[in-house]
Amino acid sequence: MRWILILSFCFFHLYAHAAINVGYFKNAKYHLVQGSKHKTGYLYNAEATKGQLHIVTLDWPPYIGNALCNKGWVFQFAVSLLAEQGYSIFIEFLPWARAVRAVELGKADILMPEYYIEDSAPSDYVKDKTRREVLALSNSFSGGEIGFLKRKGDPDRFSGNLSSLKGEKIGVVRGYQNTPEFDAMMDNNEFAIVEAVDDLQLVKLLVGGRVNLIIGDPTVLRFTVNYSDLSKPEKVTLLRNIDDETKPIKYNHLYFALSKNKPKWRTVLSDINRALYMFENSEETNRIIEMGSSECF
Repeated sequence: MRWILILSFCFFHLYAHAAINVGYFKNAKYHLVQGSKHKTGYLYNAEATKGQLHIVTLDWPPYIGNALCNKGWVFQFAVSLLAEQGYSIFIEFLPWARAVRAVELGKADILMPEYYIEDSAPSDYVKDKTRREVLALSNSFSGGEIGFLKRKGDPDRFSGNLSSLKGEKIGVVRGYQNTPEFDAMMDNNEFAIVEAVDDLQLVKLLVGGRVNLIIGDPTVLRFTVNYSDLSKPEKVTLLRNIDDETKPIKYNHLYFALSKNKPKWRTVLSDINRALYMFENSEETNRIIEMGSSECF
C-alpha cells in the first residue's frame, strides 16, 4: 500500500486540464494513442474507423482522476482497450450521479469504472426499470477492497455479517454501487442511510459525527482527502480521525457499464470483452496498473 501513498505527491494542478497521450504494448510493439482537449473532455484516436464512443467517468483516485498524473491507470486502460478495438474515445469527468444518469438515459455510451450491479438494483433515472435493464456490464477487471470506516477510537461495529448493522447510521455516496448484499439491504431500508455527493463529503460526514460508519474503498477515501483542495491542517484532521473496521466486506472488481439505449452496444460490449481478455492474457493489464500512475515522476 505504500506506493499508493507515494502517488499522492504525483499529481500537480498543471496536469488537471492538459491532454495526454496513452500508450500500450501489443505483440511486443508499442502503440501510441494521441489525445487532445475536446469540448468538455478529452478525445483520443480521432480518426478511428469504428466511430466515436462517449465515456463518462468521475474523480476516483487513485484509479482515475482529472488532476492525477496521466489521469490514473483506469483512464489509460480504457483508452488503450478501445483504441485497440478501433474506436475513437471521448472521455468526460462528471459528478458520479450525473455520469450514471447520462448513460442510463442513453446520452453517453459507457460509464466507468463501475462495481458489479445486482439484477434487482433499481434505476434512479428510468422509471420502473432496474439498472441492469438499461445497462450491460462488461467482463470484470482489477479493482480493490471495499469496507467500512469508523471514527478513530470507536469500537468495531461490523461483525462480518451485515445483519449486525441493521438500524446503524451509515454514510454512502449517492449513486454508488457497493456490494449486492449491502445495496439490497439499503434498498430495503434496513440501515439509517445518509447520502453524500462524493467521497470527500462522505469522510466529512463520519468525522463530523453525522454517521457512525461509511462504506467504500478505504484506499480511495484516504487518497481523496489527500487529493482534495483542503488545507493541510484540514486534511490532517480528517485522516487522523478515521480508521478501518477490522473486517473488510469483500474485494470488488471493476466493470465497464454500457448503455442499452445505444444501437451498437452489443458490438461494443463484445469488443471490450475481447480486449479485456487480450490485455489480461498478455499481462498488459498488470503493466498498465503498475505504470499508469507513475510516469510523471
